[in-house]
Amino acid sequence: MELEKIAQIEHATWANRKELLRLGIAMLFIVGVMLFVGSTDAEVSHMLIVAAMIGGYMAMNIGANDVANNVGPTVGSRAMTLTGAILIAAIFEALGALVAGGDVVDTIKKGIIDPALINDTDTFIWLMMGALLAGALWLNLATAIGAPVSTTHSIVGGVLGAGIAAGGWGIANWAKMGQIAASWLISPVLGGIIAAAFLYLIKRTITYKKDMLSAAGKMVPILVGVMAWAFGSYLVLKGLKKIWKVDMPVALLIGLGIGVLVIFLSKPLVKKVSAKLENDKKSVNSLFTVPLIFAAALLSFAHGANDVANAIGPLAAISDALSSGGISAKAAIPLWVMMVGAIGIAIGLALYGPKLIKTVGTEITELDQTRAFCIALAAAITVIIATQLGLPVSSTHIAVGAVFGVGFLREYLKANYARMVDEIEMHHQGADREEVEAFMERFKQAGLEEKADILNQLKEHKAKAELTKKERKGLKKVYRHELVKRSALLKIAAAWIITVPASAVLAAMLFFTIRGMMLP
Repeated sequence: MELEKIAQIEHATWANRKELLRLGIAMLFIVGVMLFVGSTDAEVSHMLIVAAMIGGYMAMNIGANDVANNVGPTVGSRAMTLTGAILIAAIFEALGALVAGGDVVDTIKKGIIDPALINDTDTFIWLMMGALLAGALWLNLATAIGAPVSTTHSIVGGVLGAGIAAGGWGIANWAKMGQIAASWLISPVLGGIIAAAFLYLIKRTITYKKDMLSAAGKMVPILVGVMAWAFGSYLVLKGLKKIWKVDMPVALLIGLGIGVLVIFLSKPLVKKVSAKLENDKKSVNSLFTVPLIFAAALLSFAHGANDVANAIGPLAAISDALSSGGISAKAAIPLWVMMVGAIGIAIGLALYGPKLIKTVGTEITELDQTRAFCIALAAAITVIIATQLGLPVSSTHIAVGAVFGVGFLREYLKANYARMVDEIEMHHQGADREEVEAFMERFKQAGLEEKADILNQLKEHKAKAELTKKERKGLKKVYRHELVKRSALLKIAAAWIITVPASAVLAAMLFFTIRGMMLP
């Protein structure tokens, strides 16, 4: 009996022990950064040590929050296990940061403030520290409440708030801030529309056909080729831009070459795999599993190459300011700074990433491999379009918007199908139940064109029963199947809207606190 009680107590406290273990590992990483930076040079500034610790904290929060968008849909669709997704994402995030993260970074992210208006190096360092810590704290809070937010917007808000605190309202580039604010709407809407469009294309060309596998054999290689084109272009434009800078037409041509090659290579593979599958939707979904794994890896690589600057950009700026004694528009990135960012992102993902991965993958709408494929494809294509148009977009907003896009499309299609079923039921009022069920089964098994013919026949009064005027009015009432969690939509939208203001206010407070402590 006593042993049972002890087991129950141990089980009840296991969650707390796991949380303490995660916290302990995170603290060990921060302490490790402190000891490493402190041991590199006897003359090293205490400010640099503190900044390095904050940079490591920021990197972990990026891993915990932002990386979920790359692998969340893949995990939610069960194309990969949570452990496998975390392992792949951690490896490719670190590779992206180290291989393609570049050796120079902008000291002022997105050009949102004018550093020329800050003449004092110490003030600039305090500004960067306040911005970095504010962005990290906001990301930590967003992760705790399960809200995927933009790490870029978090650091932008931090730099804006600390910059205004240091140099007044005139220091801010309000035109640039207006573009960033516009991206709150542009990013998710564009991502949602593109993802929904691809999902509808797949339904029309594959899953609405009688012979799904035959249709999949023709369409899946083309879709995978489109994905290869999109990701090839995306990686050249964004993932490799720090080490190999090319313009849009060249990137698109490189991506096109990769896409055509993938179509030819994937055709026989899809045909071979399809021969062993049954003619159902589950089999069609399985054909997208391997492309999804590649997509998660490539998205993680590009994200590591791009967003590591959010963690180490301000840290590199502080390091450069301390070593040169001045303020530069561009700062070199020492290897140790890049390592802090890469390792911190990987650790943050492993420790705290699962919560946001589950939010994106399972708590917004139900995903399968086909829907997750459309989300990944939309993320790459949206970035390409936005880059060409010069629009500042957030990868977080794109991915989450794409998840909502496929969910709302499913709602619409379900409602539309319910209306068609209602119409058939109305036409068969008074008929034998077996006759109605047989008709419904025929309708269910029919292809898209045949479904349209059946409905047209009913509308032309060629069916056995006709609708009265009252019955026709009744058809207008369609019951909406809510396949998207509205509470998640409201929570995420609210977090997006307040990210920049919240980071800005927090950064201003931190700047005044740091300045107050540092002034004699």
